[in-house]
Amino acid sequence: MKNTMKEVVVVKPHEYEVREVPVPELQNEDEVLIQMKSAGVCGSDHHIYHGLNPCSTYPRIPGHENAGVIAKVGKNVKNVKVGDHVIVDLISTCGTCYQCRIGRKNVCEHVKVRGSGADGGWREYFTAPAKEVYKISDSVDWKDAALVEPYAIGGHCTSRARIVPDDVVFILGTGTIGSIILQTCKAKGCKTVICCDVDEASLDRAKGYGADYVINSKTEDIVKRIQEITEGHGVTVAFDSACFPGSLTMCMQPGILCNAGRMIPLGFSTGKEEITQAMINQRELDIIGSRMSCFQFEPTIERMEKGELNTKGIATMFIPFSEIDKVFYNMDHPTLESKKMVILFD
Repeated sequence: MKNTMKEVVVVKPHEYEVREVPVPELQNEDEVLIQMKSAGVCGSDHHIYHGLNPCSTYPRIPGHENAGVIAKVGKNVKNVKVGDHVIVDLISTCGTCYQCRIGRKNVCEHVKVRGSGADGGWREYFTAPAKEVYKISDSVDWKDAALVEPYAIGGHCTSRARIVPDDVVFILGTGTIGSIILQTCKAKGCKTVICCDVDEASLDRAKGYGADYVINSKTEDIVKRIQEITEGHGVTVAFDSACFPGSLTMCMQPGILCNAGRMIPLGFSTGKEEITQAMINQRELDIIGSRMSCFQFEPTIERMEKGELNTKGIATMFIPFSEIDKVFYNMDHPTLESKKMVILFD
């Protein structure tokens, strides 16, 4: 193993550096050293680079969708060994606060998120507590392994939404997360999933993933179409995976969610919304927050190992780590082709 490595640091919004630094040493005998093999580029990484993530601090090494190989283990480590392929959890938690004690560690009072509030995986090696890594079969391609974390989000937010087969689901935004929510809802037996976007190519992709109906909000009236599709009842669950200022208000318009419906926003937009108490209470809606994932890595890995996840087309561009400049160029000049990038390490 070499003594130095490259890491990518966002020094401040719109400014990054590639640095040559020593390969880190284990800080204690409960840690492992991971050699990175692939890392997904999330929308939140775009926001960190552009200074739009309210949870991030600088300077920061981005990257929370991390897959790699165990290069070294501490003496106390039992769950993995050198050479194992692993997925790295994005959160470090205290384990003792109220949230951790009730099984909500993703919103731990002291949570640290890799790639946002703590340094992430856009580097050739990094260390982590062994309890925060999960084995994955070496039969899973690194291109797919980098997608475990976003698929875990799909598992988490649909669990938060209490999805059941009888639900009629509306998904605003059919990018990476919206497409994954769609797949997860269909896997859970939902007979009716309606997807909405402004891009026809994204809507066509959603049809391929099982969407029963698609709505182009550029050319169609969302409320009118939902009323037509649901015969005037509205949907039982709505997911906001578009997450732009005003998108939550859009989803909560009368005529979209039925009485007793559930609304699940997934973004961190700080823009003001125009939601009133009447919009919630006249229909007695549940507004359910969803952040990252909780206890979803292992079941997601199992589904990926069994080939149950349709990852084809989720990642749209693969970029070698040695060409990391292309990732930031595409963040500044986004195209449909660069919608979901995955970094592959040499």
